[in-house]
Amino acid sequence: MGDTEPKHHHGKLSSEHVEDNAAQTAIVDSKQGGWITVPIITASMLGLTLAASGWISNLIVYLIQEFNVKSIDATQIFNTVSGFTTLLPIAGSITADSLGCFPVITVSSFISLLGVILLMLTATVSSLRPPSCANKGSASCQPASNFQYWVLNVSMALASIGIGGTRSTIATFGGDQFDTAEDQALFFNWYFIAFYVALGLGNTVVVYVDDNVGWGWGYAICIAANVFGIAIFLAGSSFYRHAKHKVSPFTRLAQVVVAAIRKRKLPLSSQSQDYYLGYGGVSTEFELSGYSTPTRSFKFLNRAALRMEGDTGPDDSIAKPWRLCTVEQVEDLKGVIRILPLWSTSIFLSTPIGIQTGLTIIEVLKMDRRVGPHMEIPAGSFMVFTLFSTAISIFLVDRFLYPLWIKLAGRALTPLQRIGVGHFFTIIGMATSAMVESTRLHVVKSNHLKTEDNSVVAPMSALWMVLPLSIIGIGESFHFPGQIELYYQEFPASLRNTSTAMVMALIAVGYYLSTAVIGLVRRVTGWLPDNIDDGRVDNVFWMLAGIGVINFGYYLTCAKLYQYKNTKKGGTRSDHSDNSV
Repeated sequence: MGDTEPKHHHGKLSSEHVEDNAAQTAIVDSKQGGWITVPIITASMLGLTLAASGWISNLIVYLIQEFNVKSIDATQIFNTVSGFTTLLPIAGSITADSLGCFPVITVSSFISLLGVILLMLTATVSSLRPPSCANKGSASCQPASNFQYWVLNVSMALASIGIGGTRSTIATFGGDQFDTAEDQALFFNWYFIAFYVALGLGNTVVVYVDDNVGWGWGYAICIAANVFGIAIFLAGSSFYRHAKHKVSPFTRLAQVVVAAIRKRKLPLSSQSQDYYLGYGGVSTEFELSGYSTPTRSFKFLNRAALRMEGDTGPDDSIAKPWRLCTVEQVEDLKGVIRILPLWSTSIFLSTPIGIQTGLTIIEVLKMDRRVGPHMEIPAGSFMVFTLFSTAISIFLVDRFLYPLWIKLAGRALTPLQRIGVGHFFTIIGMATSAMVESTRLHVVKSNHLKTEDNSVVAPMSALWMVLPLSIIGIGESFHFPGQIELYYQEFPASLRNTSTAMVMALIAVGYYLSTAVIGLVRRVTGWLPDNIDDGRVDNVFWMLAGIGVINFGYYLTCAKLYQYKNTKKGGTRSDHSDNSV
């Protein structure tokens, strides 16, 4: 993807142009924001994330035990809900890019609270769930009625909508409190540490209460955490920077496509005066970058910025926004298009993780979860090993690996390199999961055969699952923050909320794809029966490891071809290319 050499354009910004861009640059002029907002934003995120992880992490067990759902079906429902909770942040971010983060986060927090309250009612009101069944998940258990499923689905939908409007939007809102890429990257590192700690608490404290005290009490903790998150977030409103946008950034991008199509027969020009730079003859973004003509990549779109008679008014402002766009608008759309191949590589990074999450819970239900004579780890809590591994790894990477890398290599680890390391560890994690499951199946078969003295072999300890889950956590500590950093830096400034939601979107696609993959495997093979002791879950993990290797090759190709456009060093724009991965 070659680009034209930058041509420096020197001009004076008109006061009208500055005022027109004030909505999108207000964050730079504001005296609010900065590190004083970090404890407030982090605390509110902790509360909201604890509430969300508390009900999601134990959903498979809740469906099996309280709604008499079969194990694989419960896994499919879990993957669907997980995909829903990670797809909705896109809608939340689109709304936030138009209305601002603060109102979206506030409204969404109250919606999630309503959803968790309804979930608690399904656990505490007997008429809202089917009768208890001794043989959980079997065909003899009475299924839930249509009304009971309706209430359950509405509660999960509301809670998921709430997550959609808060999870990625809070991350972007926090990043908007800072002026430099270094501060933003440091914030994202610590944000993710706190985020995974909150997920870990939901996977342990809430799940333990669910299993040992009662589902109603577990959901009550989620309600309290949600209320805490809302209260803290609203209490800090006077400290925040509030970036507002006059026009939806997606409308601006759509205008480029429409204008390029309408001018598709016009010949392109190499003269800067033939392109519209902005009101007053100059575009702020491109005066800073040094570009005065569109880049050569995706040349078809350049026609959207070609000036024609009647496109502008007497004062040189745009008269027909669906026929004429600024060069900056054109380049914003190109930036989104360029990064989509890289984004697509992470879909098959998220799919194995989604499949592993559901299958691991089913596996540990068949294993010995005891730790000592008096303690048993809840099945839904095992994912905490991934979360804590991620949080610890992020800390170690930030404090030790990065400084060591800079000392040895003479430069910082790039986002693309960080994501690549995450791909590698995910493949290793899938292979390790396959080996652990193979061992578990061997123990199960030994139990069936028994020994000569008719004694039964002890079930395999579920603690063996810690190894693959921890490896996956190490991979996540590289690729998730790396993707957030990459998208936040490379997306147009007007699409910052959408940039962080891109990570949530690929996780969502991964979860939905994992549901499709599991369904396909069930139809084509005998690897995933209702009783996994009679199946071959290990083959599923080996298949995912193989797909990961192929996807890693695809990623390396995309990363090698990608050129950084907006990476900032010390708060300045740098139009450089660093394709080493």
